[in-house]
Amino acid sequence: MENLNYGIIGNCRSGALVSETGSIDWLCLPQFDSPSVFAKILDENTGGHFEILPTKAYKTTQKYIKNTNILCTRFVCSDGIFEVHDFMPRYRMEKDKERYSPADLIRYFKHVDGKPSFKITYHPKLEYAKYSTQNIVEEEYIKSTTTEGGYDSLYLYSDFDKETLLSGQTLTLKEDNFCLISYNQKLLRQTTEHANLKLQRTKVYWLNWVQRTTSYTNYSKEINRSALALKLLSYQKSGAVLAALTTSLPESIGEVRNWDYRFCWIRDASMVVKVMKHLGHSSISRNYLNFIINIMPDKDEKIQIMYGINGEKQLTEYELEHLAGYENSAPVRIGNAAYQQKQNDIYGILLDVIYQNFKIHDTSLINSEELWTIVRNVVKSVERNWQSPDKGIWEIRNEEKHFTFSKVLCWTAVDRALRIAALLNQKKYLKDWLELRKNIRLDIEEKAWSEKKQAYTQAYGSEDLDSSVLLMESYGFIEGMSPKYISTVEAIQNELEYKGLLFRYKNADDFGTPSSAFTICTFWLVNALIKIGRKAEAKKKFEELLSYSNHLGLFSEDIDFDTKRLLGNFPQAYSHLALIETAINLSEGEKTDEEMLLEFIH
Repeated sequence: MENLNYGIIGNCRSGALVSETGSIDWLCLPQFDSPSVFAKILDENTGGHFEILPTKAYKTTQKYIKNTNILCTRFVCSDGIFEVHDFMPRYRMEKDKERYSPADLIRYFKHVDGKPSFKITYHPKLEYAKYSTQNIVEEEYIKSTTTEGGYDSLYLYSDFDKETLLSGQTLTLKEDNFCLISYNQKLLRQTTEHANLKLQRTKVYWLNWVQRTTSYTNYSKEINRSALALKLLSYQKSGAVLAALTTSLPESIGEVRNWDYRFCWIRDASMVVKVMKHLGHSSISRNYLNFIINIMPDKDEKIQIMYGINGEKQLTEYELEHLAGYENSAPVRIGNAAYQQKQNDIYGILLDVIYQNFKIHDTSLINSEELWTIVRNVVKSVERNWQSPDKGIWEIRNEEKHFTFSKVLCWTAVDRALRIAALLNQKKYLKDWLELRKNIRLDIEEKAWSEKKQAYTQAYGSEDLDSSVLLMESYGFIEGMSPKYISTVEAIQNELEYKGLLFRYKNADDFGTPSSAFTICTFWLVNALIKIGRKAEAKKKFEELLSYSNHLGLFSEDIDFDTKRLLGNFPQAYSHLALIETAINLSEGEKTDEEMLLEFIH
């Protein structure tokens, strides 16, 4: 049994997963949702990878260079020591305001001691390994192409002898060296010195980025790593935010809950943007709002729950039957049929982010008018849809219900619209929107509360509980110390918690009964415990949950209840935004260093 012991590297154009032993097992170029170059994570034998195998006895350790997204894998061998610094270049060009984020991945081999020898297994498998890939050694590079399919080519530049590298023969490291994988043919000659310059510039970029992140007394290391991971899941070109880097990593081994998460869900992205703004990174918020404006050009445009990272509206789902899947957990899916679903919670989540934007930042008049149009259109959608059942936050594929969370977020949408109207001095809509908000609240109070369970339940008329209901307080629908909220939290904890982790829900859906813990739900429980005054218990539970991350502090979508191994797509934006939010909530109210010093002095 293997855990998802991978590090993510990237440059807000694409990203890669590097194993704890230094193998690149997942990479799509030229962008996040392109066909894979390496996909060993989805098929051990045919997916393709880029591995480094020392010829003598060795051990590896792995860490990020502090406060960066540069991953360092250290090889301590009996014949010497070297490090591989993996990164995708990202920095500002001297003569250009734009970020330099090419479709490149650099492996910088740093010589430390001795004369370590190793072999390189360079096996790109283009187009999701659907066709055979051939590698041709040319003077400046190794060129990889497919005999069929639409993929053009891939280039590997290196100061290693290319024939020796490609044939898997022994290489000896006596000084620094490099490998550069590029989707595009490079115009300038690539050298180790040039690769090192890109490494240093990228390092400075990330150090500066973290320096601008709001600091907290507690959990700053965990907050920064999660923020860095979330930044890597943002797509610079459009402003979209991905749910995760991967596709089809299963929620449970051997099951079929395998989905493509390389898209922008309005819900996930809006929550990420809200958290990142809290950390002082407003550019992600501005870029995302521009993404929203660009995908909704018409006043009567229907809002989808998710879009492609360039704003694509059709995300047709199909299966790659030639790939075995992660640990043989087929199918491997490309695209996601959920884009056609109706999920009424997205209205409230989107307007909550737009409200935060109006409240905190100055917005240009043009932008304000476009956003105000979106606000009014969203309220119209809520008026039309709030009384109808939907697929809900968990994207139930074969059934629609009156989900409590969806109803609460419809209430949230109207509430935030009213607040935005107040900020913009738009009184015309006041009466109708106040009435709509009141009606939705009355409906929820009447139909979502169970006297038997003493809790708000998953759906109207149901006795099943659902962890999403824990968010009622976060969106301002109910006070944290309200008796109804306290009893709801206690009921959900009693029924859905198992071995320290939380089920989303326990009732069967169209794929059977869930068998793994959804990572974000346990963070939601910790937050809820803080809100109902059980902070000591919350802190203990939070720190236990942190211990279930991988060796680099990264989380996936799910955790196995028994073994605590990470499952599901990785790294998961949802999980890391909840980690940050929970860490902030636990930090607030704590004494600062200055307060502790004053207390000590007096």
